[in-house]
Amino acid sequence: MILVFGAGGQLGQELQRHAAQRAIQVVALSRGRADITDTGAVSRVLDETRPALVVNAAGYTKVDLAEIEIAAAKLANEIGPGILAANCASKQTPLIHISTDYVFDGEKHEAYVESDAIAPLCIYGRTKAAGEAAVRAATARHIILRTSWIYGEFGNNFLKTVLRLAQDRDELRIVCDQRGCPTSTRDIADAIFRLAPMLTGEPNLYGTYHFAGAGATSWHGFAVRIVEAQAEITGRNPRVTAITTADYPTAARRPANSVLNCSLFERRFGFRARNWDEETDAITVCLARQHQMSIGAPERG
Repeated sequence: MILVFGAGGQLGQELQRHAAQRAIQVVALSRGRADITDTGAVSRVLDETRPALVVNAAGYTKVDLAEIEIAAAKLANEIGPGILAANCASKQTPLIHISTDYVFDGEKHEAYVESDAIAPLCIYGRTKAAGEAAVRAATARHIILRTSWIYGEFGNNFLKTVLRLAQDRDELRIVCDQRGCPTSTRDIADAIFRLAPMLTGEPNLYGTYHFAGAGATSWHGFAVRIVEAQAEITGRNPRVTAITTADYPTAARRPANSVLNCSLFERRFGFRARNWDEETDAITVCLARQHQMSIGAPERG
């Protein structure tokens, strides 16, 4: 049995859907049922469920708001993972912890590898980096998965925002000088469930890995792909205008280069995420069709 913390988030919901489709036994807990910052609650849940693997999909993900809600971000992204990892260590239970490309400063010209020095630019990135350190310090039986630009059918994410804006705007102004690897929640969920049986009796597999959608693009390129894919369904085709980071100031600084080199993961585990553009097309079309059905509009094309 796999125990998932953060059931209400976009990845947590995807993990539950994947588990149901594959008949994998999963117990998924929301923050209301088990807060990872509550040592007693975490310990009780682990005693009650006795999982073979724990997945931490919980976290504070409001990148800009974290600049003022520092304590909340630190609690969820640093202290909570440390508490969870310590409890997993006491039960000798492996832990998969989800981290982020925002632990890097984006100054490197090539894709980041796991051994590159971290230097986060914002509070969110700093708390996630501290959470990684807390997990490593508490338990040797861990997999830290750094991923990038997460999107999917559940929760709030960039793809869903672009879809919504495309329905009532004639122009979208999107940053073009930040690059990364859009990664679908269903690819991450697939990776986690494929990893699970490999961790039994294989201590050499533990460590930090990059796992992200194959290929790279800018936020502008990502948005263009989304708009093009949904246009065939909705008939809406707004202009997507490239702007710079300076044209769109935000509270939190973001790395200009968030591209992750995932070759270590592929060598160790034998698979990789799907191409970001193909996966974006598939999820965009699915969500656009759902939207057309919800408003009773005919599908175009």
